[in-house]
Amino acid sequence: MKRIILIASFILMLVIVFISCSGEQKGTTITIWHQMQVEGRAVLDSVCKDYLLKNQGIKINTLYKETEELRTGFQTASLANAGPQIVYGPSDQVGPFSKMEIIMPMETLFDKDSMAKYDTKSLTYFDGHLYQIGDRIGNHLALVYNKKLVPEPPKNSDELIIMGKELTKDIDGDNRIDIYGLVWNFTEPYFFIPFLGGFGGWVMDDKGNPTLNSPSIVEAFKFIVALRDEHKIIPQECDYDMADALFKEGRAGMIINGPWSWAGYAKAGIDMGIARIPFITSTGKWPSPMYSPKGYSINSNVKSDILPDVVKLIYYLTSPAVELEFTKVMGTIPSRKEAQENSLVKDNPLITSSKYQLDVCRPMPVIPELRAIWDAMKPSYQAVLGGTISPEDASKTMQEEALKKIREMNE
Repeated sequence: MKRIILIASFILMLVIVFISCSGEQKGTTITIWHQMQVEGRAVLDSVCKDYLLKNQGIKINTLYKETEELRTGFQTASLANAGPQIVYGPSDQVGPFSKMEIIMPMETLFDKDSMAKYDTKSLTYFDGHLYQIGDRIGNHLALVYNKKLVPEPPKNSDELIIMGKELTKDIDGDNRIDIYGLVWNFTEPYFFIPFLGGFGGWVMDDKGNPTLNSPSIVEAFKFIVALRDEHKIIPQECDYDMADALFKEGRAGMIINGPWSWAGYAKAGIDMGIARIPFITSTGKWPSPMYSPKGYSINSNVKSDILPDVVKLIYYLTSPAVELEFTKVMGTIPSRKEAQENSLVKDNPLITSSKYQLDVCRPMPVIPELRAIWDAMKPSYQAVLGGTISPEDASKTMQEEALKKIREMNE
C-alpha cells in the first residue's frame, strides 16, 4: 500500500511539474499598435500569421488606432508602464515620444551591417539616437490624375490653371459644378505645405525656430485663394473626405494626396497616374511636400527577456519580402535597398513617379515644436480662406502664436 501511495505521489509530482513547465512555456505575446489604412492592415495581419507559423511560442496582437488616438493613448499607457511592445507610425511622433522617454534608443539593438541595408531616409534619429526603423519611405503628397480626364498632367502652375478651367464644368446646367479640375484637402496646413515650399518658404529654420511671418507664406496663401476664387478650379470648401470621394467618383481630374490613398483609387476603378505637383511658374521652384518614413519604435517598458523577440520581429517586418507585400497592395516605396531594386518597384510607373516627386520633397521635422507650429497655423490659415483676415496679417499672427505655444511647451 505504501508503495502504491509513493508511486501515486511521484506521478502526481510529475503532473504538477509538467503543468508548471507548460505554464512557463506559454510563449511571448507582442502587441503592435499601428495606424495603417484598411489595405495595409490586411497585409500586416497576413505577414504576422506567416511569422507565427515559423516561430512557435510567439503570439502577435495587432491593434489599429487613429493617428491622434494612437499618440495620446501610447503616451498615457507607456507612462503607466504599460502599452504595446511596438508602436508603428510616421516619423514625426519620434520627437515627442523620445522627449518623454517612452521609446527606447535602438542603435545598440540592431547591428551596423543590417542598418546599412536600409535607405537612410527610413532611419529616424533624434538627439543622436535611432528611435525608429521605417518599412517604407516617402509618405508624401503628389499629384494624382485621372487618365480618362487628364491624359497628360500639367507641368507647371500655368498649365494647371488652364487645364483646371477646361475640366471644371456644370454638366447638367443646374448652376452647380459637377466636375472639378483639382481637389485636395487644402484647408489643412499639412496639405498647404507643398505650395509654401514652391514659393520659397518653410515652416522653420535649421534651429527649429518658426519662420511663418514671411513673404513666401503670404504669396502661397494668395495662390491657393486664387485657385478657388479667381480661377475657380477647386471647390469653395473641401476637406479630405470630400476630395477623396470626388476623385473616386470620377468627378475630379486631379487630386493631391499621398500613397496611403492610391490602393483605394485603384479599387474604385480609376485609371490613375502620379506626377509631381506642378512647378510654380512665377518662382521657378517645385512645390516641396514633406516626406516622412513610417516605421517601428520600441516601447521603453519592454522587458529585457522579450526584447530579443521584439527586435527579431522588427527585422522580419522590415525584411525585403515583407516590404514588397505592402508594395504589391499599396504601391509604397520600400525602405530596404534590396527591395527597391525589385521589379515590383522598378517596373511600376506609379512608384517611379512617386520617387520622382520624392526627389523635391523635404523631410518632415521630428522636433516636438512642430506640433506648436501646426496648431498656430491652422486658425489663421482657415481665416484667410474664410476671408476674415488678410494673408499678411495671418502670417504675423501665426508667427506670434507659434512662438507663444513653443514657450508654453518648454515652460
